Amino acid sequence: MNTDFSSNDAHGARPDPDTLSGNGQQDGASSGLSILLVDDNRHVAESLGLAMRLAGHRLDHADGPEAALSLLASRRFDAILLDLNYSPGKTDGAEGLALLARLHAEDPHARIVVITAHSGIRIAVAAMRTGASDFVMKPWRNADLIATLEQVAREPVTTHLPAPFAGEPARLIGESAAIARVRELVRRIGPTSAGVVVTGSSGSGRSLVAAALHAASAHASTPLTTIDLRDTASWSRIAEVRGSLLLRHPDRLGDVEQDRLRHLLPEAARCIAIADRCTAITPALARRIATIEIAVPRLADRGEDVLLLARHFLRLAGERYGRAGMRLTPASEAAVLAADWPDEVRGLAAAIERAVLLGDGESIEAADLVASPIAASPPEPAARFDLDENERAIIEAALREHHHNVSHAAAALGLSRGALYRRMARHGL
Repeated sequence: MNTDFSSNDAHGARPDPDTLSGNGQQDGASSGLSILLVDDNRHVAESLGLAMRLAGHRLDHADGPEAALSLLASRRFDAILLDLNYSPGKTDGAEGLALLARLHAEDPHARIVVITAHSGIRIAVAAMRTGASDFVMKPWRNADLIATLEQVAREPVTTHLPAPFAGEPARLIGESAAIARVRELVRRIGPTSAGVVVTGSSGSGRSLVAAALHAASAHASTPLTTIDLRDTASWSRIAEVRGSLLLRHPDRLGDVEQDRLRHLLPEAARCIAIADRCTAITPALARRIATIEIAVPRLADRGEDVLLLARHFLRLAGERYGRAGMRLTPASEAAVLAADWPDEVRGLAAAIERAVLLGDGESIEAADLVASPIAASPPEPAARFDLDENERAIIEAALREHHHNVSHAAAALGLSRGALYRRMARHGL
């Protein structure tokens, strides 16, 4: 759930904590803080939302971890106010502590204030050890709570950590073991200088994983420079890069081009690559840009993550088109789970957006989740003049013709056995 209790429409901009006016408040139109409240109590949200608005701040409300992670994946907040129990009858704080640990792991700079009862000192101490910046006890005075949030939001960044990420949020939504492994690799490898190649199906979220790696790196405060290697005109920008460098499609280059690229890469650049196949990258270039491979799982291998993603995209599209609050019916959720999404996460997002635009009422029905006419009846593909793909097809044809006898296929192609083996390895054959 996302409830905006502020008339301020500026999303995601974090004010400079060091710029204060004469009365101790931050100057200018951006003086208000953006706060996320995670609490299942609607009455608390409404009361606090009014107090925050009167204090000049913006409050967004999430009624539990799923809604909170969805909001955090789409915008930035100066501070998070986190209740520790969301399910009826729960009082041990385990739900909130688990969410706190995840938020802190994904963003060590997050300023988090936890809410606990007077009897919850032990839980509050556990929360501080897990990464909370401060805690407040129920019941509170709104003025005191707002003062605490203002103080926490304006605290200087811890000096031993890299500067906070300057770009858009890069959070990986999902609870499956497959995406949890990706998150753990990003957490472990992101802060290093190792070259990483992100592989997987087109549309599965490779660019988001690359952005998350950059967000976890020492270069997070600088923009991520992206080079599509299929555009040779963009190669001239490579030598200038001193931060993170995102290389798209190095596996589609020939051996000579890959060697040229290797010599162009600046020593100071941290390389992240997106490729279809890691095996198509030459060993020499792989040592520079592909020390670690992170394979993004297919949506079909992520179980009920598809529902979490569908609800996330529904919230985004609802806000974008003025239809906030729309819900998936049980039948439409079943349809989402049963569908084959050929364009992966990207295809799911497009289907949800179409359903929001074309559906009637407050709910998305199963019938609304149909493939677009364009997707259902694709035009004939244009002729391809891709030398790399054609070479692969020729090698496959020669191997079939000679019953996979490499010596005979190499002779037919006018190559040595060693040269053919190298080309087979590059094409994953």
